[in-house]
Amino acid sequence: MDEIGQRLRDAADACVSSYEAWAGDKKNVAVRERLQETVHELRKVCARLEIEVALSEREQMSQRPIPVPPHRSSKRRDEAGSDDGSDLPGFITEGNGNGGDEGRSSGPRQSRGGGGRSGGGARRPARRAPQGGAEGNE
Repeated sequence: MDEIGQRLRDAADACVSSYEAWAGDKKNVAVRERLQETVHELRKVCARLEIEVALSEREQMSQRPIPVPPHRSSKRRDEAGSDDGSDLPGFITEGNGNGGDEGRSSGPRQSRGGGGRSGGGARRPARRAPQGGAEGNE
């Protein structure tokens, strides 16, 4: 039997016997303190057992490494099979070479009916509401 198993059995037996003694005489301070000591010892053994279990899991995971997936940009090049040196995605390079602008005119863009307001340009600062009170009236 290994060391942790033996410690676990000894601590559990001591804890059970201390509990039985305390259950018979709950007012005895010395018996209660002995029970607290045996419970503490049992907790220490349980903590050591948890550490051993965690180490075992770590060793098991190191035997079965997780494969590193390839980067997604290398997948795109392999799927497209293009050797033109372009790193652009397929939706940009598809079509007849005009960059996907089929059906668009090269003239100025039309406004989308925003009430005649221009979409670009600098914004005016917001107007401040007048403050109530007698400022400057001294």
